[in-house]
Amino acid sequence: MVSALIERELSAETFPIRDGVFVAVVGPSGAGKDTVIGYARARFADETRLEFVRRVITRPSDAASEDHDTLADAAFVEAEADGAFAISWEAHGLRYGIPADVDWSVANGRVAVANVSRAIIPVLRERYANLAIVEITASPDVLAERLAMRGRESRGEVLARLARSANVTLSGPDVTSIDNSGPREAAGERFAEVLRKAMAFSDMSGLI
Repeated sequence: MVSALIERELSAETFPIRDGVFVAVVGPSGAGKDTVIGYARARFADETRLEFVRRVITRPSDAASEDHDTLADAAFVEAEADGAFAISWEAHGLRYGIPADVDWSVANGRVAVANVSRAIIPVLRERYANLAIVEITASPDVLAERLAMRGRESRGEVLARLARSANVTLSGPDVTSIDNSGPREAAGERFAEVLRKAMAFSDMSGLI
């Protein structure tokens, strides 16, 4: 019902969606995307212009992973067919979705922040007029150590992940790269600056 209402409200809008900004946080597993996003969420706890998007994933939530909503595969597919997601994708045997109401937020001048796959960047560039891509990176040694600490994958699977990550590059004026190999405060403050600029841009767009 909610997604249907959003679609009707946006029906008069021409894609790409304007006024607000979609901040797409990308990077390899182990780079610390959730850590950097969490830092910014605490930093801007009272900032109403920012929306930190809660993803829907076909994986149970636990203390070691991000706080997300969980759906079984069949329920996810059904929700996807009903228009529950603005964007959805598959990776590493899991399904991920960004709730449809993020479109309404961006169309109404807010800054939406979401952890997404690099593979859907072309789709995001078509959907949102104002897209800021933040690539969180870390040195290979740091990535390997963090992935090993998770204990979710074998050594071979970890090495395969690192090899895939090394083959993916992003470029363009809308891409900001942040190295998160060191203290989280350093990367967190750089990310906070990106969000400040996005909010300032969104404020100006609303005046035009």
